[in-house]
Amino acid sequence: CIRGNVTYGDGVYKSVDGGRSWASVGLRDTRQIGAVVIDPKNPDIVFVAALGHAFGPSSERGVFRSTNGGVSWDKVLFKDDRTGAIDVVFDPANPSTLYASLWQVVRSPYSLSSGGPGSGLYKSVDGGVTWKRLEGNGLPEGILGRIGVSVSGGDSSRVYALIEAEQGGLYRSDDAGLSWSRVNDDGRFRQRAWYFTHVFADTKNPDAVYVLNTGLFRSMDGGRSFSLLPAPHGDHHGFWIDPDNPDRLINGNDGGATISIDGGRTWTTQENQPTAQFYHVITDNEFPYNVYGAQQDNTSVVIASASDDGVIGREDWSASAGGESGYLAPDPRDANIVYGGTEGGDVTRLDRRSHTQQAVSPVPIDRSGHGAEDFEHRFQWTMPVLLSPHDPDVLYVAGEVVFRSSDHGATWSVISPDLTRNDKSRQKPSGGPITKDITSVEYYDTIFALAESPRQKGVIWAGSDDGLIHVTRDGGAKWTNVTPKDLPEWSMISIIDPSPHDAASAVVAVDRHKLDDLRPWIYRTADYGRNWTKIVTGIPDGAYVRSVREDPARKGLLFAGTEKGVFVSFNDGDAWQPLQLNLPLSPVHDLAIKGDDLIAATHGRSFWILDDITPLRQVDPAAGDTATILYKPADTWRLHYPGDIDKSRPGGQNPPAGAIIDYYFKTRPTGEVTLEILDGKGGLVRRFSSKEQEKSEQPPEWPDQVRRETRLPIAAGMNRFVWDLRHEEPLQTPGAFYVGNPPSGPLALPGVYQARLTTGGKSLTASFAIKPDPRVKATAMDLEKQFDLASRVTARITQLHKAINDMRDLRAQMLVLKKRASASPGAADLLTRADDLEKKIAPIEQDLIQVKLSSSEGTLAFPTMLNEQFYNLSLLVDSAGDGAPARPLFDSFDQLSRRLDAALARWSALAGSDVPALDQAARRAGLAWVSVGGK
Repeated sequence: CIRGNVTYGDGVYKSVDGGRSWASVGLRDTRQIGAVVIDPKNPDIVFVAALGHAFGPSSERGVFRSTNGGVSWDKVLFKDDRTGAIDVVFDPANPSTLYASLWQVVRSPYSLSSGGPGSGLYKSVDGGVTWKRLEGNGLPEGILGRIGVSVSGGDSSRVYALIEAEQGGLYRSDDAGLSWSRVNDDGRFRQRAWYFTHVFADTKNPDAVYVLNTGLFRSMDGGRSFSLLPAPHGDHHGFWIDPDNPDRLINGNDGGATISIDGGRTWTTQENQPTAQFYHVITDNEFPYNVYGAQQDNTSVVIASASDDGVIGREDWSASAGGESGYLAPDPRDANIVYGGTEGGDVTRLDRRSHTQQAVSPVPIDRSGHGAEDFEHRFQWTMPVLLSPHDPDVLYVAGEVVFRSSDHGATWSVISPDLTRNDKSRQKPSGGPITKDITSVEYYDTIFALAESPRQKGVIWAGSDDGLIHVTRDGGAKWTNVTPKDLPEWSMISIIDPSPHDAASAVVAVDRHKLDDLRPWIYRTADYGRNWTKIVTGIPDGAYVRSVREDPARKGLLFAGTEKGVFVSFNDGDAWQPLQLNLPLSPVHDLAIKGDDLIAATHGRSFWILDDITPLRQVDPAAGDTATILYKPADTWRLHYPGDIDKSRPGGQNPPAGAIIDYYFKTRPTGEVTLEILDGKGGLVRRFSSKEQEKSEQPPEWPDQVRRETRLPIAAGMNRFVWDLRHEEPLQTPGAFYVGNPPSGPLALPGVYQARLTTGGKSLTASFAIKPDPRVKATAMDLEKQFDLASRVTARITQLHKAINDMRDLRAQMLVLKKRASASPGAADLLTRADDLEKKIAPIEQDLIQVKLSSSEGTLAFPTMLNEQFYNLSLLVDSAGDGAPARPLFDSFDQLSRRLDAALARWSALAGSDVPALDQAARRAGLAWVSVGGK
């Protein structure tokens, strides 16, 4: 379905292990493949319907067959270099019989042409060796367009074909394609024929057939009448019917994938799939900041970049202004006000407080079905909408001219001449020769990129989709054509990014893939466009460039969003390298930099954020031979990160919870590496090591609730460690059960800290700051009171746990002693004393910790004791927000401390009397042992 925003593929892939791994098996230049079918009786026989290049002629198209599992391919059905294959199907009962459809179709930046002499329906009865074009005998006459074909699994004679033609519609054959009749010409199934035309015959019932369009339809009377099924989204393109149980269905639509097991009456949710196709990305000034974008075939979106819950869930995003295809522009002073564009020149102003949208388009006219030539002004599918970085009361919108409003869209003025080539031959209605299809995707001779310099007010850059770049330095009074002389004509200027460091500088992303040119194009200027340098070294062909951005913090640090992911340059574009990491390989239509984060708007895998690009800003090629590098950490916010994250629901990932510390080793260190966090006075706050850390044992019901991982990574190359801003945690008791993570140390106070990395006897230090949560108005004294109470609770938990650990250590040693004593004559007194001591220890231990607790709701049967109560108090002190704890928290601490002191006194008395007595009895029996605490 070759939309204007379609990407491309590189051939056929094969898996022989159920999809766990894949290998390329050829047809790499097909780019668009309409169908792949495998002989159900011989998996080495495969047919591919290859459509070919969407934006130009190509020879690797048509129907291909492999008889050796993809080792080699034969082109068995071919018409010409402008006609490809869109569908191929087997007769389910006889795989030697196949049907295929050829489709003559081509896109350009300004047109879509669906249909021509090349289109047609074909049949083979010899396993695809030869093919016969089916025509006449009831099939429509004249030019044909796209054709979908399907054979009933209940009757091989029943064949359905959905045909784009002047007399198009759903055609049916009851004699295996010898004769045909049109059984349905409903406009719902014929609309946007190039984009849909999907038909699927049931795998059992010959009279059951499905047609996919904006709705999902089913007929139970051989196609004469249809009912609409309640699939959870619109625009349906993929469908699978279980051959053995046709009540099992899978539907792929513009909302994702969905499954039905009851014949289409109910369907699974689609809100668990990160598949959004974003056109652009912008952020606001909220804390945490929000990310905005318009997503294809859905609403625009505003979504939090972080959540206090630890996971970014459905409650953290909502629809925003505009529609599916445009730019969004939140007011930097008040993110409740958002401007958004969508197709056809529509612009809205959303007030999120009242949930009201106001139409503020400069030319509010419905353009549906009209060619661009019908109007004075032309607006692209993704027309620019932006606020001035110098005056957020100034709003810009671009058609073929630049519009400016100084009153929030109430009135507009034109501040430029036509900044395009204005070629009238490229402004005709799109579609045809059978069906027109005009959405403004193909509107041409428009301004596609618009940006005002953040350094100098009134310096505005404009780039057109037909290959021109203009700049004004006086707010639009005078414009100069500064198009690079070596830029081929008709190129699309995708993004212009004025430098945040120099008003005369800018970088430009140029996209020529709609001219069938997949090479990368980026230009750089330092003199307002008088001279340009092409800067693409290191970006491979095929990774054509959608977006390019310069880092506001480091001049010359550039990021490029391409059809094959993200690339980075450290030298102003002279050389590029991939910055893919774990980012799914997908088209990146836009990039944004907010603070220390890089945000990617992918077209198919939603938003992704590269948290903290601080080390990229510090990369120095001259330091390539340095053995160890500790990068200066970015300042971080003092936030109460949740200890437990609900992983049972779909959601986005939060940023790393704490201070991000990046470091580099030329080779992997052989000895211990330590990282120490020091406070402003040089005092030790926390120490981490590369040595293995023990984890507390937890019941299997809570596999994730283990002691926090504190082992330093020390791989060769870049490493990242996140300090959770906690002071040293209390001594832990192995096996203690908590509904959540074990007790942690106090949250560090705002201030200046140091990270000290030590390896091979040498240390490196770097300072950073912990800043208070900007949403909280607590005083420094309030935070110190909270920190003090949290520290006292931590200290008491350590005392409590030490006592428990000592008791259990003593008990374990007594078990060994008793086993030895049972075989020793004259040890009766020893055994008696050991049993008595165990009886005295048990009630003290039971006062300190609920020994029977082993499940999440166990306290409903077994009451909480001091350990659980101190743990809960630590959570209450920490979760009370930033501020002085309430008086009852201090009172509870005092009450629990008195009880703990009493229990510890009882234990101390035992350790000071009964334990030495047991020791003496053991010595009298000739059995030496180690008593509590190793003393």
